Amino acid sequence: MKYGESAFDILYLLFAITGGRMILRRAGDKTEKFMGLAALILGCGDAFHLIPRVMNYFSDADFTAALGIGKLITSISMTVFYLLLYKIWLGHYRMRENQSFTSILRALLIIRVILCLLPQNGWLENSTDMVWGTIRNIPFVLIGAAVCRLYYQKRRKDRVFRYVWLYILLSFLFYIPVAVGAELVPMLGMLMLPKTICYILMIVAFLRSVMSGSQPGQH
Repeated sequence: MKYGESAFDILYLLFAITGGRMILRRAGDKTEKFMGLAALILGCGDAFHLIPRVMNYFSDADFTAALGIGKLITSISMTVFYLLLYKIWLGHYRMRENQSFTSILRALLIIRVILCLLPQNGWLENSTDMVWGTIRNIPFVLIGAAVCRLYYQKRRKDRVFRYVWLYILLSFLFYIPVAVGAELVPMLGMLMLPKTICYILMIVAFLRSVMSGSQPGQH
């Protein structure tokens, strides 16, 4: 089990970081740069949690604090990732930015970060309190739901991003039980694997978009 999960985590990180760098090198406009940045933030943010997790399998050292801090960094980086997804949606579909909607997303991000930084989360002890796991994820779920709806509305506009809304939806369906109930039911942690696959599929969509130079409506 530990070998399979560790190999999967390492390959995911390599794919996300390498994919992000490839996209940035080939990026032709600001939207494609956002795609590369989103992939890099996702991979680098997850590395703070996944690397200590892998090391914990093969070492007797105490990684409690490292795992907890890693979860904190990942929580923030995932939130930034979804704000970048919104920026990508704006650029890819050439939509005019709604300043009120953008302000709401930014406010939710700030609230999410503040909630994550509060000591009640117990990051240094790598504990997961169900109440705080729920509270800090409320603004995150609201951001994810809003961005998911945007991509859902445009799902028929082009082949490359057609299923991004579904990847977002599934990633949250896999993530929420872990964030809220993994402390009581450790086996829920296995849901992080299919959640990660959803992120991989999003990065694949970014790569396809940049490599093909596709625009909405092209097939």
